[in-house]
Order: sequence, then C-alpha cells, then structure tokens
Amino acid sequence: MAKLAPSMLSADFSRLADQVEAVDQAGADYLHVDVMDGHFVPNISFGADVMKSLCGKIRMPFDVHLMIEDPDKYAASFVTDQTAFITVHLEACRHIDRTLHYIHDLGVGAGVSINPGTPVQALSEVLDIADLVLVMSVNPGFGGQKFIPSSLRKIRELERLRKENGYTYQIEIDGGVTTANAAKVKAAGTDILVAGSAVFKAEDLASRTKEFLALIR
Repeated sequence: MAKLAPSMLSADFSRLADQVEAVDQAGADYLHVDVMDGHFVPNISFGADVMKSLCGKIRMPFDVHLMIEDPDKYAASFVTDQTAFITVHLEACRHIDRTLHYIHDLGVGAGVSINPGTPVQALSEVLDIADLVLVMSVNPGFGGQKFIPSSLRKIRELERLRKENGYTYQIEIDGGVTTANAAKVKAAGTDILVAGSAVFKAEDLASRTKEFLALIR
C-alpha cells in the first residue's frame, strides 16, 4: 500500500487552509512542502512560516522538501510537532552524510533527493542512514511538468538495493505524477507518491484525492 503526499506548491494560496483541509479529510497521508530558494532551482516558493500556519489545522504530517542551497542553515526552522521528514538534495549538500545526521539530531526523518541527471549510485554511501529517498521525476523548480519515464528505473533500483541490503528507507517520487501513471509508479516500488497539479488543480479536491488513493492502495 503506497501513500499520497499532495504538494501544496500547486494549491491556490488565497484558499490554502481550505484546500489543504479538503485533501486531509479525503484521506491524503502527508502534505508535501516544496521549498524553493531561486538559487538551487529557478523559482521561489515560500518559507517555514507558511507551513507553520497550518500546524494543528490538519491531521497530515509535513513532508518537507528543501530545494535550496545550504539546507543545513534552514532545516531547523521547519521542525514542528507535525514534521515527519526533511529532505535535502544530494546536489545541494557539500557534506551529505553530515547533513543527514544533523536532520536526525533535529528529531525528524532524514531524506535525500536526487535530480533526473543524478544516478542512484551517487547515494551508495548514505542509503544506510536515509529514512527517505526521493527521486525527482521532473527537473525541480516548477509544478505541472511532464513525468520523466526513466525515473521508474531508479525506483526499481532503489527497491532492489533496499531488499538486498536490508535498508529501511522509504522511496518517494515527485514530479508529473497523475492518475494516469500512479498505478505504474506504485508498482515499480514507490512508497510515497507526491502529486501537485494533479490534485490541487482538480475541480473537486476531495474526489481527486480519493481517486488517487484508490489507485495506490
């Protein structure tokens, strides 16, 4: 059974609380929080205060995705009682082992993400300490992009490595996930599917969330 993490990046921010509450009540598992700095990726999204404004208003834990340079400097500001994971990019970290241990020390799950151009092998030295491995299935920076099919090969490889070595990380995918490909993405070995536009741009958020869940449960 896979889990669904709608990305609030695609929400209507004039109705953020209402929209997030709608997907929460429909059964979504996490709220994916895409943080962009305009440096590591070519876009700026929001900071910790926006996320924290939802604390206590929803049941879903926060799945924080820091698409930023120097994430060690800002990770602590995203720690709340509802924060499940803080994920950083391998490509943005000078010392990824140190950063993952630092996130553990903050008391939340430590995740590591790779871009489409980065091979799974680049993670070989930290797979034993990661709680979450996030495969980007689009180039990060903007919502609504088309799914890169070769991402499924990475998911299968991560699933194989997890079984062969007894690793405990969860496998997450982010980018271009829709109801048309959700079942295939889950079948490859994905534990958590991030969906932004495919959920928050729907006319009926609750119905779309339930449609996703029916495909991956």
